[in-house]
Amino acid sequence: MAFRRISALALAAASLAGIAFGQDLRVDAAHPRLLLTARRLKLLRRERERQSLRWNQFHLLMAGKAPMPEPGFAEALYYQVSGSAEAGQQAVAWALGAGATDLRQLALVFDWCQDILTEAQSKALAAKLARGIQQGRRDSSVSAVRSRLLASVALSGHVPDAPEREIEQVVHKWWEGEIVPAILGGREAVGRDDTYALMELLHVVRDNFNLDLREAAPGFFTNLPTVQLLSYYPATYPAGENDYRIPAAPHAGGEPDLRRAALSRAAEFSMVAYDSNAPGSQILQGWLLNDHFLLRGTFGAPYEFLWANPYQPGLSYFQAPLVVHDAIFGRLFVRSGWDESAAWLGFFGGELQMFQDGGVSVLDPHVAAEPLDLGRAVILFGAHTQKFKVAVEGNQPVFVVGLKPRQNYLIEVDDEELAEEQTDPGGILALDVPHGREVGVRLRQTP
Repeated sequence: MAFRRISALALAAASLAGIAFGQDLRVDAAHPRLLLTARRLKLLRRERERQSLRWNQFHLLMAGKAPMPEPGFAEALYYQVSGSAEAGQQAVAWALGAGATDLRQLALVFDWCQDILTEAQSKALAAKLARGIQQGRRDSSVSAVRSRLLASVALSGHVPDAPEREIEQVVHKWWEGEIVPAILGGREAVGRDDTYALMELLHVVRDNFNLDLREAAPGFFTNLPTVQLLSYYPATYPAGENDYRIPAAPHAGGEPDLRRAALSRAAEFSMVAYDSNAPGSQILQGWLLNDHFLLRGTFGAPYEFLWANPYQPGLSYFQAPLVVHDAIFGRLFVRSGWDESAAWLGFFGGELQMFQDGGVSVLDPHVAAEPLDLGRAVILFGAHTQKFKVAVEGNQPVFVVGLKPRQNYLIEVDDEELAEEQTDPGGILALDVPHGREVGVRLRQTP
């Protein structure tokens, strides 16, 4: 499944048409404004009434006073769903404490616990949020910008115009001026580990301003669920609280980062919540509904409860493709099947990894090697050798890795017309070769 290159001019025009610069970005809605829409809050409270599996796990941790890694987030969420005044007060006490510096959590407490804040507490927490926005303004990472946006939306109407100016900076300068051009230019400005923070940002912008920021980069977002799905290693990781699916990571080795794995699952739930009718979301939902991977730990349980919708039907992930070529950023992921013993190949960030027999190995894409046949795709290594013999069965796609990025190559295939194609930003070239017989392939870099 190859990504199609999208016209940068067309996407830029769509972006400018979708978001009017003169639009009022002031928020007048009542609290809560962040993530807990009326519909989602109704669902969560119904889950409490039904004593659902996810509510019971979250409640068990909170009622048992388990130390929560994100106490502001967890206590404020528990307050909103259960109505526990004690939980609300604990969230507020945490936020007003000297050690509370996480701007995202501070924003959630201010927004979700607004109705129990005294005037003095509201002013003190508003001032803390304003300082956090100001102090973090030079950080343009997705997570930092997300946190400033959440704080600004929560503060809107409580302090003078500064929050609205910050919201405009995020929507117009950062998103339209920096991130969208980077995506169109093939620069991975939004990495896999940024996905959850990005989804929180998208939800808050749409919920409060009726703006869908995805419209500026439709190709990226259409294929995001498939890339997310294929970029997991096949084998799962058993932990004390639950099993985890482990997302691929550069320089793989050592123990996996389970918080990263939990946020990856949360990102997928939030994608489904954002657009439940999209084909990619329906396949993700089928992937997520296996309760074997339900997040039960102190870090993951609040996210699991917040985002999961067990009543949303999903499609079997066995319907998902086993090959995805992301020509936008120059990435390639291939699985031989959906079982945990499957072979897997990933080329991302310039690194080529192979997962087989329960372990990850890093391959050098610039070293000449024999064609690699994973059953679903054939991989050729073309940095030094640009003459190949290849036999392809069925409908397997063929890719050459290790070439120069964004470079035009003349492609000569036995008994076929000469063609010219350009590699993607990662130096990957998708080849169209006859199937069912061995053919010779020759590549020649154009001047």
